[in-house]
Formats: sequence, structure tokens, C-alpha cells
Amino acid sequence: MINVRSIASISKQASMTAVLLASIVSAQAATTISIESWRSDDANIWNDVIIPAFKKSHPDSNVNFAPTPPTQYNSALQAKLQAGTAGDLITCRPFDTSLALYEDGYLEDISDLEGLKEFSDVAKSAWVTDDGSVQFCMPMASVIHGFIYNKEIFEELGVQPPKTEAEFYSVLETVKSKSRYTPLAMGTADQWEAATMGFQNIGPNYWMGEEGRKALLDGSAKLTDDAYIKTWAELAKWKPYLGRGFEAQTYPDSQNLFTLGRAAIYPAGSWDIQTFNSQADFEFGAFPPPVAKAGDQCFISDHTDIGIAINANSENKEAAIEFINWMATKEFAELFANAVPGFFPLSNHEISINDPVAQEFISWRGECESTIRNSYQILSRGTPNLENQLWNVSAQVINGTMTPEEAAKQTQDGLEQWYAPQQ
Repeated sequence: MINVRSIASISKQASMTAVLLASIVSAQAATTISIESWRSDDANIWNDVIIPAFKKSHPDSNVNFAPTPPTQYNSALQAKLQAGTAGDLITCRPFDTSLALYEDGYLEDISDLEGLKEFSDVAKSAWVTDDGSVQFCMPMASVIHGFIYNKEIFEELGVQPPKTEAEFYSVLETVKSKSRYTPLAMGTADQWEAATMGFQNIGPNYWMGEEGRKALLDGSAKLTDDAYIKTWAELAKWKPYLGRGFEAQTYPDSQNLFTLGRAAIYPAGSWDIQTFNSQADFEFGAFPPPVAKAGDQCFISDHTDIGIAINANSENKEAAIEFINWMATKEFAELFANAVPGFFPLSNHEISINDPVAQEFISWRGECESTIRNSYQILSRGTPNLENQLWNVSAQVINGTMTPEEAAKQTQDGLEQWYAPQQ
């Protein structure tokens, strides 16, 4: 006599076994790629937002985000690459650090990558060989410079975000003369802010962005030209509006001064947005570097900060290519921009950003021409290092211990010591 119950049980077990075997085969067929990164703070964003979004359209691909603490990243990555244990995708720092990895044979030539068509030459410039023939990292994110301001203080004093230099100093003077607030929250103790949030922030409006930056590279312009002297002259005018004892004020001090509501304007990098979102209990906004006069073309430092490359020795190159091509899409751009406010995708896609201040920063791309910090490509390879020189002289100009002309001469003399096109 046939036991129907037994047959049903056997059939159920067979079905479960088939499902299990199918799962095993599927798991074996799936490819797992690993991403090396220094952005350990972003682990949750990758694991909870970005990777799940990728898997929706690529269910057979697995991605492992494997960050290393920022201070250890360069040395740890070098060791892994030498040992052949590095991940399939390598998060790239801009310019020479990643160029050296390519020249050592660790990064794949991705010049023919389909996704690269979504990026401008400026966006790609941080990860290309000196002759422009090889692209070795795909652009991922930039940071933008400008000024962040306390909306409550502006409303209290009846002032508006300035568009011209004259309006900028009018606002600073109003804050200084009619309130207890510090007009500008910046110090010079650490020096780098004077160059990064000062010189490189306002300077592109003087040296005309990419035109001027490239002229320094080919030797047709010099740091003693009027454009640079005028930039330092503007920085010198900031001194009366900085806080008491600004010469001893560090970067965290400046952040605290602003987030505590004691300063009206903060010369900023867009990366500060996340800090201010978590620490400031007032509404703040942003405005781009003011131009000399109304109607002038504006320029912004839209600085290339993060790229991504394929490990030349990866055994999963096809899957790696699939993933970074997806990173060139609008879907990734919008996900990333909203997950990490203040770090902006470098692709040409028009995206919507929920954070109002981040949206304000990125909107400047539609009004102004983008450039990058002029000391980062090639010009800081020698001795003296131009980037370090800019830190020092910009701080001294603001402190009043060096004139704009002296700053120009010192940096130009330094460049002429080792850079042939400037000799």
C-alpha cells in the first residue's frame, strides 16, 4: 500500500534539497570584489546604502568594503599590493600618490572605460599621467571651497550674502562695528587653512581658474604675476576681521568658534558641512568666493579628492569594471552625494541633493567655472615643496609678517629651483 504521507515527505525533502543545491551553486557562481579605502567613517554608508543599491541591479555580484584607518592607509595599501593581497578596487588619493602606484604597475590602465565619458577633463586631471595619455583612476568625489555663514547673525544685522568683494568687506565691517561677533572664523596656527581656505579659495577668481593653473604648469605665468600678488593682498585685508589671538587659533578652534554661534562667516571646505550639521544649533548657509565686480565670471576650487582604480593584479577584473562603471551612473552619484554631504560626485549628471547647504555648494558648478588647487598637480614634487610654501607664506601674509610681494617672490624662487618650465 502506497503511503501518501511518506511520498509527500520525500517530495518536500527533495524540493528543499534542490533549493539548497541551487543556492550553493548560485553562491559559488557569485563573484565577490573587495574595495580598499581610507574612508573608514563611511563603512555604514557603503554597507547599508551603496552596496545594497548595486546588488539590486547586479544580484550575482558581492562587494566587500574593507577600509583601513586614514593614517595607515598608504603604507598598508603599499604592503598589500606588494604581497599580492590587496583588494580588487583601490580607492585613490589624488595626484602623485596614485600616479606612483600606477607607475609601479599596481593600477590598471582604464583609459577605455565606458564610464569615463561621464567626467570632464578637470575631474579626471587628478588621476592621469603627466602627458595625459593614461587614466588610471576613475574620479569619484570632490570638495568645493567657499564661505559658510550664520544665517541668524546675518538676519540680526540685516546683511545679505555678498556677491562682490566690496559687499564682502561691507558685511565684515558691519559685523565688526555693530555686534559682538567675530566676522571671520579662521586662524593661522596650523597654516594650511590660510592656503586652503584662503589662497586657494579666493585665488581662482584672480588667476582665472584652469587657464591660470595650466599657465603655471607650462611656465607662461609666474607666481610673481599680478594675479597672485592681488590674491595675497586680499588675504592681508582679512586680518582686522579675524578673532583676537587668531595667530594661535587652530583649525578645531575655528570650527568651534563658528558652531558655538560666535562668528558670522567661516572660510570653508564643503567637508565641514557634516561637522556643522552635527554641532551647530542654528541655520547656516553658504556663498561662493565674491568676484571683484558684479558680472565678472566666477571660478571655484572644485578640488578632486577621491578616485577609484582597478588593481592590476585582480583576478576579478570583469566584476571590478562592472562595479566602477556603475559608479559613473546618476544612481550612484545621487546616492553618494546624499549619504556624504559635502563630498560631491565628479560626474556630469544633474542630481538632487537633500542637504540644503550641500545643494548650495554644488549649484555653483552651474554658475562658475571649476578648477583645482594649483599646487597639487606636479608643482609640489620638488624641494622646496610649493604646497608647504603656500601654507607658510599665506599665514605670514595674514599675520602681517610678510608682504604679498615677498610671498610671491619666495614661492616663485622656490619653484625656479627645481621646476624646469619656470626656470
